[in-house]
Amino acid sequence: MKLLQAKPATVRRFMNVWPPFAFTGIRITRLDPEYWGVSVRLRSYWWNKNVAGVHFGGSLFAMTDPFWMMLLLHHLGGDHVVWDRAAEVEFLKPGKGEVRAEFVLDPADVERLRRLAANGDKVLEWFSVDVTDSTGDVVARIRKQVHVRRKRDRPGAQEPSGTAAAHE
Repeated sequence: MKLLQAKPATVRRFMNVWPPFAFTGIRITRLDPEYWGVSVRLRSYWWNKNVAGVHFGGSLFAMTDPFWMMLLLHHLGGDHVVWDRAAEVEFLKPGKGEVRAEFVLDPADVERLRRLAANGDKVLEWFSVDVTDSTGDVVARIRKQVHVRRKRDRPGAQEPSGTAAAHE
C-alpha cells in the first residue's frame, strides 16, 4: 500500500523496472495523477513471442494483471481488503507488434463498492479491459473479478454472521 501513496511518476518508474514487466517488454506509459486511469503497452520482441510468432498469451494477460486492484486499492485505502479473485481471458485475434490497454476507473464504481462493503461484507465486482493492436482491433479481452471488503477491525465494519475474523 505504501507504494500507492507515492507520486504516480514514481510508481510508474518502479513498476516499469519490476521484473515481471521489465523482462516481458511491458511498460506503463501513463498513470493518471489521481489514479483514475493507466495506459500500458507491450512491444513485440523475440523473447515474448510464442511458437506462432505472435505475442505470448501470458504476456497479454500480465500487462493487465495488477491494475484494477491497484486503482481500487489507492481509492479505497487501507481500511479495505482488495485483491484479485478470478480472471478470464478471451483471445480474439493474434497480437502482433505493439499492443495497448487503457484502464479507466469510474469514481461512481469506487463509491458504490465502498458503500456495499461498508458493513464488512465481501463484494465481488467484474472489470474488463481490451488489449488492442496498432489498428485499434481488439486482440484480447481480459476480465478480472476483484474482491473488496472493509476490514473488520475498522470502525463501522461489523462481523458478518457465521464468519470468524480469524479467517483474515
